[in-house]
Amino acid sequence: MKKVKQVLAILLILILIGLYVSTLVFAIIGSERAMVWLKISIYATIVLPVLLWAYGFIYKMIKDDHEKKGEE
Repeated sequence: MKKVKQVLAILLILILIGLYVSTLVFAIIGSERAMVWLKISIYATIVLPVLLWAYGFIYKMIKDDHEKKGEE
């Protein structure tokens, strides 16, 4: 499980770096189409880490609850 978490963390870092770079590029371009992509990029930069954190939090809660039931 540790390897999976490491791979997912590295993948998330690469995705976030890509989003940051694309946000910067879209902000510099300044055309109408680029502004739409800029908004999408900013949204994804905020929402993606929050969703992944929530997924991990819920997974941990379910796992801990499952382990407690196994001890009883």
